[in-house]
Amino acid sequence: MKPLIVLNSHPVQYFVPLYQEAVRQGLSLEVWYCSTHGLGGETDVEFNTRVKWDLPMLEGYSYRFLKNASPRPSIYGFWGLLNLEVLFLLFRQPKSVVVVHGWGYATHWLCIMMARLAGHTVCLRGETPLCHENGRQGLKAAIRKHALRFLFDKVHFFLYIGQENKAFYRHHGIGEERLIFAPYAVDNGRFHRAYEELRTQRPELRRELGLPPNKRIVLYSGKYIPKKRPLDLLSAFAACPHRDHACLVFMGEGPLRPEMEAFIERQGLDNVVLTGFVNQSAVSKYYAAADLFVMCSAEGETWGLSTNEAMNFHLPVVLSDLTGSYADLVHEPENGFVFPTGDVKALRERLTRLLGLPEEELKAMGEASARIVKMYSYEEIIAALRKVAG
Repeated sequence: MKPLIVLNSHPVQYFVPLYQEAVRQGLSLEVWYCSTHGLGGETDVEFNTRVKWDLPMLEGYSYRFLKNASPRPSIYGFWGLLNLEVLFLLFRQPKSVVVVHGWGYATHWLCIMMARLAGHTVCLRGETPLCHENGRQGLKAAIRKHALRFLFDKVHFFLYIGQENKAFYRHHGIGEERLIFAPYAVDNGRFHRAYEELRTQRPELRRELGLPPNKRIVLYSGKYIPKKRPLDLLSAFAACPHRDHACLVFMGEGPLRPEMEAFIERQGLDNVVLTGFVNQSAVSKYYAAADLFVMCSAEGETWGLSTNEAMNFHLPVVLSDLTGSYADLVHEPENGFVFPTGDVKALRERLTRLLGLPEEELKAMGEASARIVKMYSYEEIIAALRKVAG
């Protein structure tokens, strides 16, 4: 079996446990990071606050940090990562499987082209869903299409993360024989254990978190930024006939907070909570305290891993149709509903329907969520890696 080299822009809280598990299962794997972003408590411009994950991000697997030659180092922007060191490293490595996460940086393109030239097996694990391509037109879209076709010709296998991502590759002419399912996933084991521990403690959790004990809790998890469209959820909740019997919790932080606070004040909403940034060790408490989960994102939400987290806590889900995971994670009406992105009236209708359900029906939908998300696991990803590594 060939060794694996994984190229990531920076340590990501969702990927690190995967690498740790892959090593535990006997894979020979080394991660190459293009940046140390997230390790030193840097300011995340989208969270609008300093972020340092409280998980062990550099334990249990092999890694190296590549020197960044960009004149303006950043994880925001194509030229922010220009790790020329990757060129020399690839030619010194034994024949390996090189897995590149995306194509959003100069280093990604260099790595894919040089890995192919050096005789490695090249795998691409991008995120883009086909539903985000529909609005692309004109000269820029044509240039992008031809550039991607050029890049894709250098790739042996495409590790698609879900149905919309697979459709994107098929749209660009990639044959089935080059497509391998490697779903986007969270650490299901960790979240399932947290669910089992916390599910009997809901009254205590709600007191600890300052949430009402006898209202249904609608949970949003993510940054307060335009692509996440938190104001759509606020507007839908404000117009929901069940709003007085519910509480809306925004678990996150971001630059839209002042606008959200102004809306809450204008509408006289005393049952909306803006938590501020919540680190990984504490998110489970909010999921365990909630009754249903909403993600109302627009283009740019290529998957939405918070949905996976919520489903591990047996929560029904409502997703917009530009959230990249909607086709995989929502089985209408078994575990939730999809609504047209930006359609506040449709979102209000879905909220109204779920908040009006009897407790046993809401619970059955949550059980369905837990069954569905089991298919989106680290085990599935590791099986895909074994397949390409031979």
